[in-house]
Amino acid sequence: MAAIPTRTLGKSGVGVSALGFGSAPLGELYARLDEAQAQNAVVAALAGGMTLLDTSPLYGHGLAEHRIGAALRRMPAATPAICTKVGRVADPHRPRGRESDFVGGLPHALAFDYSYDGTLRSIEQSLLRLGVDRLDIVLVHDVDVWTHGADAIEARFAEAVAGACKALERLRADRTILAFGVGVNESRMCVRFAQACDIDCVLLAGRYTLLEQPAARDFLPLAQTRDIGVMLGGVFNSGILATGAVAGAKYNYRPAPPDILAKVARIEAACKRHGVALADAALRFALAHPAVSSVVLGAISAPEVAAQIASLDAAIPHDLWHTLKAEGLLAADTPVPA
Repeated sequence: MAAIPTRTLGKSGVGVSALGFGSAPLGELYARLDEAQAQNAVVAALAGGMTLLDTSPLYGHGLAEHRIGAALRRMPAATPAICTKVGRVADPHRPRGRESDFVGGLPHALAFDYSYDGTLRSIEQSLLRLGVDRLDIVLVHDVDVWTHGADAIEARFAEAVAGACKALERLRADRTILAFGVGVNESRMCVRFAQACDIDCVLLAGRYTLLEQPAARDFLPLAQTRDIGVMLGGVFNSGILATGAVAGAKYNYRPAPPDILAKVARIEAACKRHGVALADAALRFALAHPAVSSVVLGAISAPEVAAQIASLDAAIPHDLWHTLKAEGLLAADTPVPA
């Protein structure tokens, strides 16, 4: 198995593996996980050459950060780039309620807080849960319409620009962190933050995939112009580009609508004609854009991590990309793997 290539995350200078480990599943979103299995997934990622670990207080209300910290203590020689997020602060004295989407995780309630002081408190909590004394990348998390709704987004955006971004600029200036940016689900919000703050990077989920590429129109050109590093999450659009257009396939965390099922079925049919697995094509496509430094994939076990790393070496004939463009499933000028 070839080594995972390392790329520089924009102007930050931080080196990250082209394939990063995403810890959201370790927070027990859909099912409770065995502790050893969860830690072994992180260990496998580090041993396999993933040098980017992405996490957040949101994931299992801190459980994912705990598990990453435990795995790091098992591999003291590892020096990955650790990326976590701010925007939610835990309250150990207030039990979480039914508002949590996580089946498992820690019992502490989370509250949105994009203020200056809330950002510093969130980072302190993350350092304690991870058991580390440094963070490489910190992202302002979920300042988007998807999370807050159209009526609240402007207030949240203003709070984040005046509070979180100012705090992170200070921490970057004194080298407490190396880079900061945003982690969101909407490319338009990436544009707004890039215009309002001196961000180094973004983690954008679901908006540049083999299925849809809205970020190619608004944010990715700006990222190239300003040398903003791009990490992509959600490159399977919540599952459908991994499972294919099967009954119950998920798109944006919900059952896929008929038009999405139909388009994915056409993409999958083209992949089959060229002897390519749909998930392999989806991963390699996302990595082909020149603005993209890393694709972050979630995993819950060591074998799943191994399969993801192997996917980087899957043979994909260039004719597949010609076919997808000829059939109108990709725009003619879309970057594709060489």
